[in-house]
Amino acid sequence: MAGSVLQGLVLTPTGLLPGRLHFSERIEAFEPAPVEGPYILPGFLDLHVHGGAGRDAMEGEEAVRALARFHLAHGTTALLPTTVTAPPEEILRALEGIRQAMEAPREGEARILGVHLEGPFISPKRLGAQPPFPREPDLELIASFLEAAPVRVVTLAPELPGALDLVRFLAARGVRPQVGHTEASYEEALLALEAGATGFTHLYNAMPPLHHRHPGPVGLALERGGWAELIPDGLHVDPAVVRLTVKSIPDLYFVTDAVAAAGMPDGVYDLGRHRVEKRGEGVWLGESLAGSALTLDQALRNLVAWGVSLEEAARRLSTLPARYLGLEDLGEIAPGKRADLVVLNEDLQFLEVYLGGERVPTGAG
Repeated sequence: MAGSVLQGLVLTPTGLLPGRLHFSERIEAFEPAPVEGPYILPGFLDLHVHGGAGRDAMEGEEAVRALARFHLAHGTTALLPTTVTAPPEEILRALEGIRQAMEAPREGEARILGVHLEGPFISPKRLGAQPPFPREPDLELIASFLEAAPVRVVTLAPELPGALDLVRFLAARGVRPQVGHTEASYEEALLALEAGATGFTHLYNAMPPLHHRHPGPVGLALERGGWAELIPDGLHVDPAVVRLTVKSIPDLYFVTDAVAAAGMPDGVYDLGRHRVEKRGEGVWLGESLAGSALTLDQALRNLVAWGVSLEEAARRLSTLPARYLGLEDLGEIAPGKRADLVVLNEDLQFLEVYLGGERVPTGAG
C-alpha cells in the first residue's frame, strides 16, 4: 500500500509532539514540525469486553463481529471478547464463535486478540452480575476451553479448592490468571500471585473492600503495584479512587467491561443468561451494576476530566494492555509498530481510526 501521512499532536514514546506521522501497514517515521491538527494516539486495547451494539459475546460468531465493529468505531483497535459464567457447553459454544471471528477477520472489525474467560471458576459469594453457574477449578475442563479457542486471560477466585493448581496450569501455558470475583483474603490472594497469577480483574469490584486490618485483594494490589484492570465509567469506582490507584499501581490499565447495552438506548439486554437493564449511563441487574455501557474513547475523556493527563490516560488504554499480553508491536506509535491509530479532535471526540495503516469506515458507531 502507498504510504500515508497524518499531521497533528502525535503521542510518541516521549510524549505528545506536533508533527507528521508517516505510515503504511506499520509506522515508518515521525517528523517533528510546528503543525496544528488533531490528536493522533495509538489505538486502544480493551482486555475485558462482553458486548456492544445490542450483542453479547456469548451469542456466537456474528455477535462477536458486531461488538468488534462497534468498539472499533470508538477507537478500540484490538480487544479480548469476554465470556461470562455459564454451563460448560455454553462457554464452549461462545469460545468457538470467538475463534471463528478471530480466524477470519473482516473489514471494519477490531483485531480479536483471543479470549478473556471470566469464570466459571469464581466465588458463588461474589458473582456480581455473573450468571449463577460457578464451579470449582477443574483442570480437565479448562484444558477443553484452551483447546477450543486462544484464551489469553482467565479470571478466577484463588480461595477455591484447586485454584492454585489452576493458576500454575494456566501460567505454564502462557495464559494470564487474574484474581477476581473473589472472597479471598490478602494471604489467599498472595498465594495466587506467588503461584503465577498476574493481575486483578476490575479492581475493587466483586471482591472484599479494602480495610486497614483486612487488606484483602485490593490491599495486595495497591501494595504490590503490579498489573490490574479498572473500569473508569464513574460508577464502578469513584474518580478520587481512580486517581489514587493510578498513583499506586504503575501498570494499571483500563477496560470497559462493556455489555450488549453499550451504544444502545435504555432498555433490557442480554448478559449471558441474565437480562440486564440499561438506565442512563449504567447497566444494572436489579440494584447491582452489571458491566458497563462504556467505550474506551469515553474512558479517555473521563480520565482526562478527572485530572489524569492525556498522555498517561492514553498509555493506560493502549501501551500497557498491549504489554500485559506481551504484544510488542501494538499500543505505541513508534517505527516498526503496527499503524493502529485513533484520531480525536481537541475535545477528544472520535474522528477516525486506522487499522494496519488503512482508514476504517466505521459508520455511526
